[in-house]
Amino acid sequence: MEPDLTIELINATVQIEQLDGAGARTVGTGFLIDAPRPDGSPRTVLVTAAHLFERMPRDEARIGWRFAGSDGTWRYSPGPLPIRIAGRPLWTRHPALDVAVMEVRAPQSFVRAAIPLAWLADARSFETWGVGPGDEMMTVGYPLGQSSNRAGFPILRTGRVASYPLTPIDQFPTFLLDITVLNGNSGGPVFMAGYGRRRPGTEYPADGAFIAGVLTKQLELEIGVVTHAVHVREAIALLDGPEPLLTTRPAPD
Repeated sequence: MEPDLTIELINATVQIEQLDGAGARTVGTGFLIDAPRPDGSPRTVLVTAAHLFERMPRDEARIGWRFAGSDGTWRYSPGPLPIRIAGRPLWTRHPALDVAVMEVRAPQSFVRAAIPLAWLADARSFETWGVGPGDEMMTVGYPLGQSSNRAGFPILRTGRVASYPLTPIDQFPTFLLDITVLNGNSGGPVFMAGYGRRRPGTEYPADGAFIAGVLTKQLELEIGVVTHAVHVREAIALLDGPEPLLTTRPAPD
């Protein structure tokens, strides 16, 4: 069966939250990417908006793991997500944009669900598929900290590209999406579901299906600002420098 990017991203998307000492809740969205190290060894990377981590004052957040039972039921079991050690961030931020990435030790079901790095759009994807104003894109996330059910799956929303031009990406690193964006949506993947079946020799799951970017901001008009996926690729590449600290403890699978 050909992979369905919508279902794949729903399975790879998680809620990230933290309660401060006064009980205030900071909540956002993240998604997992399968991004092997240069030597080919496996690595699971959490992608989100950098401002989400920066607004969390405590060194540990929670990440919303989900587990399927043998009887078809689902269990929501959030686990600890260390984001700092002695005040030192465990995430890597893109040097110019609101994108954060962090290697995590995820439960095996989420390791398997992580999206291949190749499914992130590159500098040519928008031009290859003729993406322009009015084209429909989707996002999954946790608006106002809400999920689609008690199992903790994210909520799917649809909008249309609302800005022009979209390229060249080095001049236009973000674009607008006409979609109602609420607190909690930040860090969610924005994607095109595709137009058909996968063609031999292509890396994407289907023609025109790819992750276009990450939702990083809400304008006063409730329009979303999307940072191009190329910059997620750039942030992940920064992990291949000095070995990052890795302390995330997975929940039992």
